[in-house]
Amino acid sequence: GKGFRAEYSPAFFGEVLYGELRKIKAAFDPHNRLNPGKICPPQGIEAPMMKVDAVKRGTWDRQIPLAVRQTWRGAMECNGNGLCFNFDAKSPMCPSMKISLNRIHSPKGRATLVREWLRLLADRGVDPLKLEKELPEKRASLRTLIARTRNSWHKRKGEYDFSHEVKEAMSGCLACKACTTQCPIKIDVPEFRSRFLQLYHTRYLRPVRDHLVATVETYAPLMARAPKTFNFFINQPVVRNLAKKHIGMVDLPLLSAPSLQQQLVGHPSANMTLEQLERMSAEQKAKTVLVVQDPFTSYYDARVVADFIRLAEKLGRRPVLLPFSPNGKAQHIKGFLNRFAKTAKKTSEFLNRIAALGMPMVGVDPALVLCYRDEYKLALGEQRGDFHVLLVNEWLAQEINARLSVEVSGEPWYFFGHCTEVTALPGAPAQWAAIFAHFGAKLENVSVGCCGMAGTYGHELTNHKNSLGIYELSWHQAMQRLPRNRCLATGYSCRSQVKRIEGTGVRHPLQALLEIIG
Repeated sequence: GKGFRAEYSPAFFGEVLYGELRKIKAAFDPHNRLNPGKICPPQGIEAPMMKVDAVKRGTWDRQIPLAVRQTWRGAMECNGNGLCFNFDAKSPMCPSMKISLNRIHSPKGRATLVREWLRLLADRGVDPLKLEKELPEKRASLRTLIARTRNSWHKRKGEYDFSHEVKEAMSGCLACKACTTQCPIKIDVPEFRSRFLQLYHTRYLRPVRDHLVATVETYAPLMARAPKTFNFFINQPVVRNLAKKHIGMVDLPLLSAPSLQQQLVGHPSANMTLEQLERMSAEQKAKTVLVVQDPFTSYYDARVVADFIRLAEKLGRRPVLLPFSPNGKAQHIKGFLNRFAKTAKKTSEFLNRIAALGMPMVGVDPALVLCYRDEYKLALGEQRGDFHVLLVNEWLAQEINARLSVEVSGEPWYFFGHCTEVTALPGAPAQWAAIFAHFGAKLENVSVGCCGMAGTYGHELTNHKNSLGIYELSWHQAMQRLPRNRCLATGYSCRSQVKRIEGTGVRHPLQALLEIIG
């Protein structure tokens, strides 16, 4: 800040303004006791001003090649403003900083570490852009496996590598994306975090849990064919202990039983193919809404998807459940960026073909829907196409007559927004409140920070304590204060965290609307 640059204050402000600053300082701090040496001394006191004799940051940053600086802009553009050091528990940025009280676990801390990592790579003649470019063409080989195994063994033996410090900071990140909007610079830690993890694991082995998380969209649909059988095994203490000890995963979620397909047996919304959709008449298309599935809600909280289909029917629409197509969010979070790009490309092609039919597409989980808008765009650029998946509230706002005056009465409902949703779309809580008001119900927004689950973050043993602590900061007090059956949360992660800690869960706002409509 300007305080540490006090030697430049006279030149920066000019003689006249600098004199006025000294008068203000004299009025409030005549004896120069508050931050002496910063900005200016009080009028009448000639005191030495702060000087920075060390090498300036720009000198270090210029050691990083220009091309690298331009493509790692998130880390490079952090100006050190420190807004991410906010201790307000109800502020969404930054949950890992709030619970650890360690500035390394903040966007500023992570950006600083990545800049130094990039500088050290440049100092050793390593070009991260070249490495990233070569990765898609690189095939797994015994030689690279042996090299990664050897490096990982040296790591366990305590051999130092600055990359390990960066990795520790990145592993503490919840990838909630609050920094992408709440930070004045909008540095987007999850994006450069994923890039770092991808490169880090070309040198060191990945833990088994990374592969387990990244492939959830492959095995979850298969397991959902026999949910009770798999839940029986997942619930066994021996399985949970093995998962905790050898994989590092705790409180493994159970599959929805009955599954989504079982709940929709015989329903006209299920099992429609793309070809059948293309053959629909213009009149049929005008009444149809397409439901885009995500792996977590469809396979672990299927009732929400089924209830959205019922809600759409109540509103006079014909809902159609689209075939499941992987989203790739979990791959992105764990740094499997090449896999993510392939997943995103395939799903984009599918959704663009659907979008050409001119029917609205709706997804029920905010984090997964917003992935289509943000991560897909970064990964694919123009190849993403122009398909658009709406959030439930965005679609409902289009469907209802928002100008219709309805008297609001009865006990209020309480809205808990997903942190990715409320930071990327700050108008979402008000939009939900307007939708509830349309149906004669009152919805109050509850100001809370992150719930601490953040996808799979809260299921990882290394993060378990922090996950519970983050929840305790703001969510627990609100849940204790408010009637549980009136609390609503849009995020699957949020609902699963509440159920895990409080013992009883909360519903999605769309489920409350279904109850209100009756």
